[in-house]
Order: sequence, then structure tokens, then C-alpha cells
Amino acid sequence: MADAGPTVGELFKAKTVTDEQVNAAVEAYLADTTTASYPIADSHSLDLAAAVLAHEWASQVTALVGSSVGLKRSAVRTAFLLARTEKA
Repeated sequence: MADAGPTVGELFKAKTVTDEQVNAAVEAYLADTTTASYPIADSHSLDLAAAVLAHEWASQVTALVGSSVGLKRSAVRTAFLLARTEKA
């Protein structure tokens, strides 16, 4: 198992991860909700499915059939920004 790294939000604040990279991860998750290891930045990856499952609100929003795509994107993005990355 890889060592736990900083959160995606910490990497974003340090400008190691861009807005485009976070958005690409969100789109990857929405396209395949079982995505596990996703390269989010150099030497950092994120288990997208686990990040959403660990975030109660994002997990509920994505499971709700009536949720809009915009709401799902926001919820998933929030879950990712709070999730810890894994060092590659």
C-alpha cells in the first residue's frame, strides 16, 4: 500500500494540482464511478471511488437519481479536494 499523502486541496493550494486536473478527475469519476487509482498530479494518485464513498454528502448526492449533473460535479469535487492522495 502506498503512503498517504496530502489532500488534493492542499496540493491545489500549493499549485501542484490545477483546476483542470481536478475537473478531469471529476469527469473521470462521473464517467466510471468505479475508478480506483487516478493520477491526480506528479507522483500522487487518488482513489476516486473511495474518496466519494468516504464523503457522506457526495456519496448521497451521487446515489440520488434526481440529482442534477451540476450538483453531482460539485459534490464529487468537494470530496476530492478533501481526500488524501497516495504517493506513487
